[in-house]
Amino acid sequence: MALSFDKALGIHQYTLGIRSQRAEVISSNIANADTPHYKARDVDFSAALQDAKTRQGGLAMAQSHEKHFDLKALTEQHVKYRIPNQPDTGDGNTVDIQQEKTAFMENAIEYQMSLGFLDRKFAGLKKALKGG
Repeated sequence: MALSFDKALGIHQYTLGIRSQRAEVISSNIANADTPHYKARDVDFSAALQDAKTRQGGLAMAQSHEKHFDLKALTEQHVKYRIPNQPDTGDGNTVDIQQEKTAFMENAIEYQMSLGFLDRKFAGLKKALKGG
């Protein structure tokens, strides 16, 4: 009987990659908090997760040349501009540093939770393979 990682690991294998990409986007927002005309962005997590679940391999790999692979992350197409919660201060920057810090911490906690879930899944698989 073949082992299906999609069935064994569930949704958590997809959430790690998406949360990692989201951490990069939020970090970019924080780094550009004082950059004039910078527009805050975020990952549409639910759309990225739905897209990841419908694809067989998780990440899409398109061959641009017979010897090259395009390893662009799946979630790049799900990065959207964030709607600002505060009025423009005059420089065109839409980053709310408090919102970004909160989003970053929340994302980090959810990333750790996904790691914990995967750890338990792998521990269960290891136990099943060893037979006890």
